[in-house]
Amino acid sequence: MDLLNTLVDKGLRRELPTREEALAVLATSDDDLLDVVAAAGKVRRHWFGRRVKLNYLVNLKSGLCPEDCSYCSQRLGSTTGILKYTWLKPDEASKAAAAGLAGGAKRVCLVASGRGPTDRDVDRVAGTIKAIKDQNEGVEVCACLGLLSDGQAERLREAGADAYNHNLNTSESTYGDITTTHTYADRVDTVTKAHAAGLSACSGLIAGMGESDEDLVDVVYSLRELDPDSVPVNFLIPVEGTPLAKEWNLTPQRCLRILAMVRFVCPDVEVRIAGGREVHLRTMQPLALNLANSIFLGDYLTTEGQAGQADLEMIADAGFEVEGAGEVTLPEHRATAGGGGCGSHESAGCGSHEGGGVCGTTAPATPANEARTDLVAVRRRGAGTDLAPNA
Repeated sequence: MDLLNTLVDKGLRRELPTREEALAVLATSDDDLLDVVAAAGKVRRHWFGRRVKLNYLVNLKSGLCPEDCSYCSQRLGSTTGILKYTWLKPDEASKAAAAGLAGGAKRVCLVASGRGPTDRDVDRVAGTIKAIKDQNEGVEVCACLGLLSDGQAERLREAGADAYNHNLNTSESTYGDITTTHTYADRVDTVTKAHAAGLSACSGLIAGMGESDEDLVDVVYSLRELDPDSVPVNFLIPVEGTPLAKEWNLTPQRCLRILAMVRFVCPDVEVRIAGGREVHLRTMQPLALNLANSIFLGDYLTTEGQAGQADLEMIADAGFEVEGAGEVTLPEHRATAGGGGCGSHESAGCGSHEGGGVCGTTAPATPANEARTDLVAVRRRGAGTDLAPNA
């Protein structure tokens, strides 16, 4: 297929595909799916070999959020019955992180619900970062605390944070459909603040809410322009008790096409399969490793993931290997440039939602996925509980 040959050539050169080419990837048929995966896999292997980076989430503060994001189980007025607790103490968070690191994770993602941190909250997180790094030499720490005020990114960097996550989630034109309590511009501003402070920027998207192909391409092109080192791709987890609980619009095939499109547009960045992979990719998760070079190990913020040991077996069985703590994730040209560009550098990462997306303007081309509510389970173990975590 001429399209795929062109996209591979551009990916190896870090050249931006045209919007028409990106849209054409999403419009390919199921008959061509393996060809699409094979082509995007060439780009993935060129920049990242067969390494898979493991990341581990620690939910520092669960629920109790004043924001009204329609996809989120922690949102204002949520009736999902999730775990709700205030800030974990540094030793509690460090203990939770240790489980993920023991399972093979090299990055710990510290997440807290809420609009954004107060200066006191930044102090709390700084203490947690110190506790984790004191006990785990070489660990990467990414903070995900919401919208940042002036100076907070710098304080997190000084405290030892390596990265900051804040997802764009969807296209600017449809952002108002998922939340009214903050704007798309607010999110862009926080990613920009993280970059400016010298943190590795992590910003991604959420797919699966009936958004158009144009919306998906828009947000990925916006991400490329923002130049994150890591792009998490979330697939909506339709959690009961959220406004989008009835939205089941993804098939495994569409998820693979979305991941392939992201890889072609951002060929040399860490593409991470984040929330929802078990729910929507299901038995095709191993195939997705040919497209993404990073996943979350174990559970998510408020929902359960597949067993950590199953993740490790999946990686090995698919012919990939877990990236070691001493290995550099990013290609040399990005790592040595303090981040570099998402592709060809014409301008100037850890995120996981709890079920997210946007109601777009057109329905996806593929048929609606069968509702698999049996695959959505609220997390009742790990951080905030007395039970052992899944790692």
